[in-house]
Amino acid sequence: MTLPILYSFRRCPYAMRARMGLLVSETLCEIREVALRAKPNDLIAVSPKATVPVLVLSDGRVIDQSLDILRWALARHDPEDWLAGDDTALIAGNDGTFKHHLDRYKYPDRHGSDPLDHRDAAVAWLMTLEHRLASRANLCGERRQLADIAIFPFVRQFAAVEPDWFAAQPLPGVRAWLDRHLAAPLFSRAMTKLAPWRAGTYVVLGDNTSS
Repeated sequence: MTLPILYSFRRCPYAMRARMGLLVSETLCEIREVALRAKPNDLIAVSPKATVPVLVLSDGRVIDQSLDILRWALARHDPEDWLAGDDTALIAGNDGTFKHHLDRYKYPDRHGSDPLDHRDAAVAWLMTLEHRLASRANLCGERRQLADIAIFPFVRQFAAVEPDWFAAQPLPGVRAWLDRHLAAPLFSRAMTKLAPWRAGTYVVLGDNTSS
């Protein structure tokens, strides 16, 4: 049987959450690591916007939004009941407000922005998570669910800009939550290093063998 094909980039937070959803749902797929400076024509042919992740299903259908990939995979098989924690408003805040400020903090030259203003605004949004995590281990309860997986790769990116500064912020709940997800075996599996894909190579997500 032909497997779905996932075009991915290891360090992209959108691709991270898609990979984790596919792994936890036990969805086998061929994974193709994309070199962003030399995107393969096969990717551009199925999704002209050529941004990862892109999932090409066995029947030819294309899913080119990370949350849609997550939800598609979990609709097939959701052993940890992640869909019960699909907090669409919180995820929208991450993908909208927080990501806006994250980009302008991390890449001020690219955006012509004052990074400190955007850093402060991002921390203000993170306080939303801190308030939730004061009384629970994860964003929607004690167990990890979809909202956690959708959001923590972006918080990881934010924390990595100035690690010492981030460690001093009044966000103990966020830091503990982030550290748990970063230490989880699922994240380690999702972050397996792969060489950029080329025609003739084949790697299955979650399987380190290749040909």
